[in-house]
Amino acid sequence: MSPTLLRIATRKSALALWQAEHVAGLLRAAHPGLRVELVPLTTRGDEIIDKPLATIGGKGLFLKELEVAMLEGRADLAVHSLKDVPAELEPGFTLPAILPRADAADAFVSNDYADVAALPHGARVGTSSLRRQAQLRAVRPDLALLDLRGNVGTRLQKLDAGHYEAIILACAGLERLGLHERIRGRMSAPNWLPAPGQAAIAIEARADQANVLEALAVLDDADTRLAVTAERAMNQALGGSCTVPIGAWCTVTEHGLHLRGMVGDVSSGRLLQAAASGSSSDATKLGNEVAQALFAQGAAAFLGH
Repeated sequence: MSPTLLRIATRKSALALWQAEHVAGLLRAAHPGLRVELVPLTTRGDEIIDKPLATIGGKGLFLKELEVAMLEGRADLAVHSLKDVPAELEPGFTLPAILPRADAADAFVSNDYADVAALPHGARVGTSSLRRQAQLRAVRPDLALLDLRGNVGTRLQKLDAGHYEAIILACAGLERLGLHERIRGRMSAPNWLPAPGQAAIAIEARADQANVLEALAVLDDADTRLAVTAERAMNQALGGSCTVPIGAWCTVTEHGLHLRGMVGDVSSGRLLQAAASGSSSDATKLGNEVAQALFAQGAAAFLGH
């Protein structure tokens, strides 16, 4: 029997609330008469904003409280940015729907400079992402790379207050919040790789709630799921977390999948890159193949293995 009410657990940031409202609207359109309510929660990842994620436990910090709400019956589903979802979910949870991906590029944001090349020697660039830091170091070893946490609004305020000459954010987040004009330049594949799953919205639910899973499945985008499955498989095979600089970008064509992967070193700016093509029927195998190609180049030394 189809549910008559679905409660969405979500973080309280403006971007998280936008994503949850977006999913609520899609669910109401797909299931006329369905009531959808938001259950806003604060996560540990939201509370601790003065330290890099890599030092306080990683991306799973944004999920725990939302998963507890589902286990306790206070919510039926949770909406996440897929790049914040660990490669391996907690037991008992699944991702029944991944929405069509938005612009997966990173955004160069600056009030005074057009792009990375235009930054003056020693310019301060804000980003806590090790993936972004490694790729910046590769092209501009002179830059001062400084940590930057907090929600999108907080990060932009710090830039505007003069703490940085530029910051790097996700294009998708800025566009979803109506801040497209803040994007000075797009940093995109193949020269610049996003995080695995970047710009895709994922819906998480309990694996034992069959009627909920069925109601959510209509929102799943097959091509996006194929692409992010390959990216996340590569990330998992590399042992990826937010403590290592890993980028991935998979495209889906009529001929199959093409995956490009990157492992970087923040201190030296050295990047290892590999790419492979494969069948749409085995995205996981393709992800593992690219991971093995990176290991063959010496990625283990970058990953602390």
